[in-house]
Amino acid sequence: MDYKRGFASDNNSGVHPRVLQALEAVNHGHVIGYGDDPVTQELEMEIKRLFGDATAVYPVFNGTGANVIALQSVCRSFHAIICAETAHINVDECGAPQKFTGAKTISIHTPDGKLSPERIVPYLHGFGFEHHSQPKVISITQVTEMGTLYQPDEIKALSDLAHSHGMFLHMDGARIANAAAALNLPFKAFTIDCGVDIVSFGGTKNGLMFGELVLFFNRDHHKYTKYYRKQASQLFSKMRYISAQFLAYLEDEVWLENARHSNKMALLLQEKVKDIPGITITQKVEANGVFVIVPGEIIEPLQKEFFFYPWDENKNEVRWMCSFDTSEQDIDLFVQRIKELKREFNV
Repeated sequence: MDYKRGFASDNNSGVHPRVLQALEAVNHGHVIGYGDDPVTQELEMEIKRLFGDATAVYPVFNGTGANVIALQSVCRSFHAIICAETAHINVDECGAPQKFTGAKTISIHTPDGKLSPERIVPYLHGFGFEHHSQPKVISITQVTEMGTLYQPDEIKALSDLAHSHGMFLHMDGARIANAAAALNLPFKAFTIDCGVDIVSFGGTKNGLMFGELVLFFNRDHHKYTKYYRKQASQLFSKMRYISAQFLAYLEDEVWLENARHSNKMALLLQEKVKDIPGITITQKVEANGVFVIVPGEIIEPLQKEFFFYPWDENKNEVRWMCSFDTSEQDIDLFVQRIKELKREFNV
């Protein structure tokens, strides 16, 4: 069946051919399960090459699982996790971080999805006072849920703030490849080199079938992680199938080619709609997402042909996401239909 490509999510795209080939290549013979296989050991070596020898690698099934395992490893039930109001851990994970950690989530309003020391400082109080949840983690998303990017100096400022208060800095990197492509930097340059303690390293949104990684840069931070991963049903017995995907993804920088393409398509989409009357772009297009306000009349009929999600229904703001397999033809057809519907509804 041939499914029409839309602009709903990079989760809706298929699997990169190199990843499918990798799955087929490891699908023979018997190997030890639960990560004690040569494919997973090879992946660990590759991740250490990218991030440093001290990096600990925990493959999991999905992004929510990665965030839960990362946060649970350094939080207790009396702690608090500080994040942006729009953060995935606050909005889209059905309370999973709170359920598994028992910790309170403190969400901060931001206009662009980005936290800053100035926004966080008012919430850093009550340390040592038993009546208050103890701030323990600052969690940021790179790329943010608003499609915006943290620059390395911004990340460094947040890690300095966290560490000065005995806290950790966690990065939800569901779209970390898009960030690296947009920044034109290696992963290490805006994570461990900037003081990030833990990374949820995504792949599913950029061409994998399934699987994410949780990366720790300090051995003291993952003392009990293997137990938390098992309890959260995130320990895959046939681990080689996650690891093989990531090896193919990292080999020859497939991840970078994919991310550059999806970012490029978002910029192209922005360019083609920015001058259409009634269309207002609401966020900087810094990666593979385009946030726009459109005439309300065209949203539903447009969704029927090119599905996408509303972002703020009160002001007709929607989100258009590009993927590694988005084509220029997809964008041309989409923009053409927008113009046709505007004429049809006279808006």
